[in-house]
Amino acid sequence: MKNYAQYYQAITVSLRKSPLALKLLELLNGSVTKLMYLFYPLLLAYLAWKLPERLLIYILVPGISFVLVSLLRKLINQKRPYENWDLDPLIKKDTKGQSMPSRHVFSATIISMCFLSLNLYLGILLLIFSAILALCRVLGGVHYPKDVLVGMLLGILAGFLVFIF
Repeated sequence: MKNYAQYYQAITVSLRKSPLALKLLELLNGSVTKLMYLFYPLLLAYLAWKLPERLLIYILVPGISFVLVSLLRKLINQKRPYENWDLDPLIKKDTKGQSMPSRHVFSATIISMCFLSLNLYLGILLLIFSAILALCRVLGGVHYPKDVLVGMLLGILAGFLVFIF
């Protein structure tokens, strides 16, 4: 993209005009992240109670995948949009590099896939929340669209492993 700052300004202009929209963006970004990190231990507790023979898979697949995604981020070490361009991100963050892939979106997606393997409707709902989180991360200016797309794709692919094992 020739000028991401112009693109970012264009996609956030209406948000910047509305204090309510800005609050909603912050609320969704934080709430969806917290929701996923709350749901995952609840899923593990459920598995320990109802399907203890499956518990280890639901710990190892997300855990190992998270470590691999973290290593990939360090290896790629892509700068964040606010580092590369003159833009004012809507989500304030001072992290440098490691933008690609989005680990927030990866984590939300793999947790959603774990739920999907047990409950279709709840899994789909959580995948929708993962997509909302991806949108928030881009609109917030802390990730490029490709960062969240790759994070979501990796989360889906890794999540399929809980179906296989």
